[in-house]
Amino acid sequence: MKIMNLAALATLLGTLTFMSCTKPTDPNTTGNLTLNLSNLEDLGNDYAYEGWIMVNGAPQSTGTFRVDATGTLSQTNFEVDQAALDQATAFILTIEPSPDSDPAPSAVKILAGDFNGGDATLRVDDSRALGTDFGSATGRYILATPTDGNSQDETSGAWFLDNSTGSPVAGLSLPTLPAGWQYEGWAGINGTPVTTGTFTDPAAADASAPFSGTVAAGPAFPGEDFIQNAPAGLTFPLDLSSQKIVVSVEPVPDNSPAPFLLKPLVGDVPANATDRTVYTLLNNATATNPTGSISR
Repeated sequence: MKIMNLAALATLLGTLTFMSCTKPTDPNTTGNLTLNLSNLEDLGNDYAYEGWIMVNGAPQSTGTFRVDATGTLSQTNFEVDQAALDQATAFILTIEPSPDSDPAPSAVKILAGDFNGGDATLRVDDSRALGTDFGSATGRYILATPTDGNSQDETSGAWFLDNSTGSPVAGLSLPTLPAGWQYEGWAGINGTPVTTGTFTDPAAADASAPFSGTVAAGPAFPGEDFIQNAPAGLTFPLDLSSQKIVVSVEPVPDNSPAPFLLKPLVGDVPANATDRTVYTLLNNATATNPTGSISR
């Protein structure tokens, strides 16, 4: 048996001591995901925003957050598993029920974008979100009350149709929405938004007519006569002159009695508006589309 010299023994003991003090790599290392988003709105207590990273084609939640009345996010930094974050190819933002028992993303996807290095630009026109920025949306409408048979209150109804050629046609040109979304028309009456109904097809009647009359059916296009069942603070019929007409994009389901943040078409009704005259809505998509980016 050979006797190890003192120098070799000291070297071996130093190596063993170093090894015993070195910790193995932590398999649960977390990284940081930072959100920089604007034009999101308060969803109330029943819903929250949730982020998702796509890892090997599958979504992984990065956490939920809320937005207050000023548009400020309740949280902008999220701890995420570092290995998953490194492998992530895309980010998607959804709207989820709160509380939410479903571990999968909802159909209501509002923003998405691919990672380019450490960052991703998020857009509503990404194919994994709404798929359009509504920049090509156009709209026309008339004032009329075809459902009550009264020619004296014709400026108390708004219908999204164009009768300028003598035969009514759809007044709205809107992109088809993905699952989880629908359109809704609105009249802004003295600052109070009142629905004209929800729809997905601009060339068909909308889903309901809570305020219309009962003498005759309305046109086969979205719209409403404000004849009965007026909300608190309003009296029907009324004059829509100098009021606002809006078309919004709404999540499904929708717990808010007000328009959602996406309002691609808006218009001011002329002060001297006349019935059955075609008026034009302005494209408002750039002003209301949410935007943002994330970094990892």
